[in-house]
Amino acid sequence: MPMTRPTHLDLDRERGLAIEWGDGTKFFLTLAVLRRYSPSADARELRKAMAANPLTVLPSSANDAPLTALGAEFVGNYALRIHFSDGHSTGIYAWDYLHELCGTHAS
Repeated sequence: MPMTRPTHLDLDRERGLAIEWGDGTKFFLTLAVLRRYSPSADARELRKAMAANPLTVLPSSANDAPLTALGAEFVGNYALRIHFSDGHSTGIYAWDYLHELCGTHAS
């Protein structure tokens, strides 16, 4: 099965990521969803801890400013890396993973 690829991406640094897929479907993922479901190792471990114990203490940000995207870059031709204002930038969002998020968390 060929990898799903977006045909258009539009990052709104204050709101989130608009994605259009090859089949013409369009989705919007908020920055909060993208950050919470980051595919980075530390975010995956935090989600596991939260599933095991709902009282898990979440890491706090250095300031109370709203989360924004500072920018994004392509990783090869298979993924996108988003740089968040809280300093997080280690998540690499493969196209298949973004497609999965669109199916479960898009607005």
